[in-house]
Amino acid sequence: MIFLKAFIVGGLICVIGQILIDKTKLTPARILVSYVIAGVILQIFGWYQKLVDFAGAGATIPLSGFGCTLAKGVKKAVEEDGFLGIFTGGLTAGAAGIAAAIIFGLIASIIFKPKSNS
Repeated sequence: MIFLKAFIVGGLICVIGQILIDKTKLTPARILVSYVIAGVILQIFGWYQKLVDFAGAGATIPLSGFGCTLAKGVKKAVEEDGFLGIFTGGLTAGAAGIAAAIIFGLIASIIFKPKSNS
């Protein structure tokens, strides 16, 4: 049942993004940034954590989950370090995911050779 919940919630998040791409003039980059901001805002009010508790990876893997992680990191760092935590918390919380993306991107660029468009 956990896999079904994750699939449905993650799928709905992706469907919303696809609808925004198809029906609006928003660029994919703006939609992705909107997802991160939405994740931060929903986490501030405590709503995103409820979605994570319900759907697990279906809510943490999309970019809105990254926004949630940033918000949690900032909150924790502010509690521990005060004002300086506003600037360091998000970076500390997201460091593992960002490092993994860079490393796997490097590995993919070594294994696969890009082709020119012309």
